[in-house]
Amino acid sequence: MESCSDRGGVDCSEDVIDAVLTAATVVHRELGPGLMESVYERALMVELGEVGLRAENQVEIPVHYRGHDLGIGFRADIIVDGSLLLELKSVDRLMPVHLSQVITYLKLLGFRRGFLLNFNRPLMKEGIQRVAIG
Repeated sequence: MESCSDRGGVDCSEDVIDAVLTAATVVHRELGPGLMESVYERALMVELGEVGLRAENQVEIPVHYRGHDLGIGFRADIIVDGSLLLELKSVDRLMPVHLSQVITYLKLLGFRRGFLLNFNRPLMKEGIQRVAIG
């Protein structure tokens, strides 16, 4: 599998994206909708590991203001291959604030791409929103 690279912001290959979306679909197919986000996060971590992708969950994203670390920040649900952000939800529908959250996280991380994955849909493909910046 191709790895991710830095092209004016950290980016990753389509192979990694395809593997991630397949893993999310497998998790959704096995568990179905209606569970808590944390269950999908743990299951997706297992699935990503089984397909050979390096992934970290609950990764701290620090916030800096005018060169100062504010000492507070956010946590990314999952970061794959050091370059792809996955923000997981289990909600009736995605809201504009969810998209804003992912865009902000991408900027803070210096990443170009991420996905909003809403597992509370009848079909996983209905719950996938691709987000790209830069």
